[in-house]
Amino acid sequence: MNQLLKVYLDKRMLAVFLNGIASGFPWVIIGSAMTLWLKDAGLTRTAIGFFGSVFAVYSVNWLWAPLLDRVKIPILTKRFGQRRSWLLLLQSLLFVLIVAISFTSPKDSLIWISLLALSVAIVSSTQDIVIDAYRIDVFSIEEKNKLPATAAMATSGWWVGYGFLGATALYLSDFGQDWSSVYLLISVFVLGFILNTLWLDEPQSQRESVQEAAQQNYENLLGGHNSWQRVSAWFLSTVLEPLKDFFTRFGKAALIILLFIMLFKVGEAFLGRMSLVFYKEIGFTTGEIATYSKLVGSTLTVFFSIVASMITVHYGLVKGLMISGVAMAATNLIFSYMAITGADTTVFAFAILADNFTAAFSTVAFVAFISHLTNRAYTATQYALMASVGNFGRTLFAGGSGWMVDSLQAQNWVASFGGEWAVFFAITALMVIPSLIMLVWISRKFKDIFI
Repeated sequence: MNQLLKVYLDKRMLAVFLNGIASGFPWVIIGSAMTLWLKDAGLTRTAIGFFGSVFAVYSVNWLWAPLLDRVKIPILTKRFGQRRSWLLLLQSLLFVLIVAISFTSPKDSLIWISLLALSVAIVSSTQDIVIDAYRIDVFSIEEKNKLPATAAMATSGWWVGYGFLGATALYLSDFGQDWSSVYLLISVFVLGFILNTLWLDEPQSQRESVQEAAQQNYENLLGGHNSWQRVSAWFLSTVLEPLKDFFTRFGKAALIILLFIMLFKVGEAFLGRMSLVFYKEIGFTTGEIATYSKLVGSTLTVFFSIVASMITVHYGLVKGLMISGVAMAATNLIFSYMAITGADTTVFAFAILADNFTAAFSTVAFVAFISHLTNRAYTATQYALMASVGNFGRTLFAGGSGWMVDSLQAQNWVASFGGEWAVFFAITALMVIPSLIMLVWISRKFKDIFI
């Protein structure tokens, strides 16, 4: 117990936690707050569901992840280091974009606010690359046993950023502030993220020497006699080498691993995309949603993330993922029950309790799992690749969540099973089954690695 406490009291864990807050906050801007703003503006459930497709950017951010390892920002990189310089640039852009959103409205220009939301997604997904790489790089290879703890701190921070700061946005709206004013007020939080970045220590890394050695190998292969060959060698060592390393280490099984990552949290994504609309439709107020879904839920997640890291360490990454996957499915069935009971705050509180525990558990195990797969020489690219695949699955499929609810509503038979919402959540509970089957195969294939 004392050893575990020592791990969490490490100053680096605080840095991971604070970065987690910065990572979670943009999801308020283009997620929960934007969903309710669009709902108040009169958009349909289908339109709201598809608007969330801006999160697809998180699925492709691995394409430019290698640049964050090698491209240096003039003046900033020399002064603050590779990781911090990129964070400062991205967080400054995020502040400007949020202020810009506050001066527009979905009613007046849906296209313009969509473009701004897309820009926020690009900037925040790029910020996530840097934050994830920082979280892994700041601990040495010999400290891999601390990965579940770092995942717990990152998850806790993310939910503080998304939940607590998200609750602030919802409360401001419920207390009479129009959404444009809400966005302007909460943009101040980004200034706090910038101050945190200035406080961080730049992690030490052998990344540059490894990449330079890889570039030299490609130059030798290509000849390296002219500028074009040297540029080609730089590109290959920056972009191709990290991917080559990943697929070389895992072979054909790498495709199964990526497919598992894509599908594991799809059911949770379906629930999350439509949950706020569901709460509104069955009769909860925005204030109640803020209290239970954001404030209480996020408080629980911070605690549950720590508990989840202990469980994951005890049972191992694979068993932790298996247990959390079954728990996610069971939790979704509680929402089916709530669709039948209506706006019952007792059931709501229990559903939030269960949902936040399973979400924390699955996220901690999931983040630790993919962090374990990375090669420290290519942290940003390989982690971003796997995280992007996971986001791709959630975004691709969950984008049709609103369409699914509307389609179920048109079916007469759903009334016999509690209505479209009850059936919808029951279907999401079944979505985890394919990934759990793949997880069993992966655990047997790499039983010497995933313990």
